[in-house]
Amino acid sequence: MVMFSRLGMIGACALLLASPAQAAGHATSHQAQDLLATAVAELQSAGSHKAFAEFDAGKAPYKAGELYVFVFTLDGVYEASGANPKLVGTRAIDMTDAEGKPLVREMIKVATTTGQGRVDYVWLNRADNHVEHKRSLVQRVGDHIVGVGYYAG
Repeated sequence: MVMFSRLGMIGACALLLASPAQAAGHATSHQAQDLLATAVAELQSAGSHKAFAEFDAGKAPYKAGELYVFVFTLDGVYEASGANPKLVGTRAIDMTDAEGKPLVREMIKVATTTGQGRVDYVWLNRADNHVEHKRSLVQRVGDHIVGVGYYAG
């Protein structure tokens, strides 16, 4: 009984110590909102050619930790991806999350009906190789859907 109690206490302490460390590694919704606003401003002022090249470079200020900018056409083709520029030009309209949710279609729907919003889904976090809840903030800018996603905990 004493052995179980000590092991249980050690396990509980380990969980308490691990949780803040994991949470500290994730970006916040405010950081994602700020990055989205920065990307939208760049697209509006510099134009798509220059802005997309900057987003694809995957460098600050358009990439910060797990945050990066992505852009889709209204029919779901990648125009920019700070995570993987090789995706540019590929059709993503039918991309689904880990639970089968058609996330690109949902992003387009949100952005075209309300101008901006959020889409929640489940995605593989490549940093820790765990499937986690993710939220992407999206905004329509002309014929483009600009987004930034973050792990929502």
